[in-house]
Amino acid sequence: MGKLKIKIPDLKEFLDEKALKYESPSFINDDPIIIPHQFSNTQDIEISAFITSIISWGNRKSIIKSSRNIMAYMDNSPYEFVMNHNEKDLAYINKSIHRTFNLIDLNYFIVSLKNIYENYGGIENIISDKNNGLNIQERISTFKKIFFSLSHPDRSKKHLPSPKDGSSAKRFNMYLRWMVRSNEKGVDFGLWKKINKSELSLPLDVHTGRIARDLGLLSRNQNDSKSVQEIDLKLREMDPIDPVKYDYALFGLGVYEKF
Repeated sequence: MGKLKIKIPDLKEFLDEKALKYESPSFINDDPIIIPHQFSNTQDIEISAFITSIISWGNRKSIIKSSRNIMAYMDNSPYEFVMNHNEKDLAYINKSIHRTFNLIDLNYFIVSLKNIYENYGGIENIISDKNNGLNIQERISTFKKIFFSLSHPDRSKKHLPSPKDGSSAKRFNMYLRWMVRSNEKGVDFGLWKKINKSELSLPLDVHTGRIARDLGLLSRNQNDSKSVQEIDLKLREMDPIDPVKYDYALFGLGVYEKF
């Protein structure tokens, strides 16, 4: 275990309480997950959540605003737009949508998602297929290969980081949390049944990484794929059934409590 900066007598009990506190509907209001919550159709939720997760870096208010603009671009019917769009529906101009993610990138993501649904039956089928990797992180890397198997702008690949290349894949792991974990608390969706929540990895970012190091859960200084492996082991020791529930605890401590 990493060097403990803050001593908590019973760390599991402490984090269990924080996870319970922050996994509540009130969490939704200022979090990007509010975007997929505006939809009821499964595929609309999947696609809006996927694209929202892709641009989830930086200020959360800005992320939500950018995501709303993307949904408007897709006529607020993301699945129908993905499956039935034509060339005239796509605006090919080099316009920023969210920081370095621009319309050229979005247009490719729309085209590729159509390919994923038409030829693979959706994102869940790829991530749940054990032929695509021994674990979820390997399958994320395989998904990236499939996602960019069509002719694509080279610049767009940076928006879908791969664990195989050393990335923590924070945004994709967050997306998987949204799709897999139960909706009983009113936050995540629990739409995907082919993947067990015990397989999920922590969406490791600046906030969760800092708190994890302070609590002795992480010794590495980088927020990379090796750090994800390290902290996953610690979280699974505390809760092998639902280790990623601690994302709420670590995030809440960092963002809301300024721990």
